[in-house]
Order: sequence, then structure tokens, then C-alpha cells
Amino acid sequence: MENLRRTVAVVDDDASLRRSLGRLLNAYGFQAEEYTSAEDFLARDPNTAIDCLVLDIDLGGMSGIDLQRRLKAEGTSLPVIFITALETASAKAEAEKVGCVAYLQKQFPGGALIAAINKAMGL
Repeated sequence: MENLRRTVAVVDDDASLRRSLGRLLNAYGFQAEEYTSAEDFLARDPNTAIDCLVLDIDLGGMSGIDLQRRLKAEGTSLPVIFITALETASAKAEAEKVGCVAYLQKQFPGGALIAAINKAMGL
């Protein structure tokens, strides 16, 4: 039987947060795919279908904003929800400029993330 659950990729260099978000997503019926970096996400199996991307802005290598720029340049229209611990007006403006469904500051409520994902997927 085909898996009908929608897949949400979580890209964050904080292992604890990735695991927590993965559990939250699974509890709400989503399939979670976890990636440690933007580079890790780009190196994924190209056959892995991703329906939405939860993306940390401040990653160790390529930033989340740079990953979104690259995805857009490649023609990918994947809905993105940015998450960040270091909220600044300039980072928020840049995130909105490159395109995002939502911009959430860590420690956001789980319900806010689920609502943003549902909005991104038109659920």
C-alpha cells in the first residue's frame, strides 16, 4: 500500500530539536525526514519526496536562507518554514524576501509549527 502521509523535512544542526520536531510531526500524522545541514539535505536521495521544508536559518555551513535561494534557482517551489533562535529584523526580512510560508522564533509552540505546515500544504 502506498504511504499517504505527507513528508516534512527538518533541517537543523541541533540534534535534540530535530528529534523533538520529528516526534511532533509524527504525532500529527506527518512523515519526518531529518537532516543535519543544508548540504545533507542537498545530498539526500533525489527520489525522497518532500512536501514541506522546516529550515533553520543559522546552520554550520550553508545557511537556511542560502539553501532556499539555491532551491528557488533550481526551480524548486517547495514550501519553506524558517525557524531561528536569533531573530533579527534583517534576518526576517531576508527570509521573507527569499520566500517562506512562516518565520518562527525558537522556542515556538508546537501548534504554531503544525498550523504553518498545514497552511503550506493547503490542509
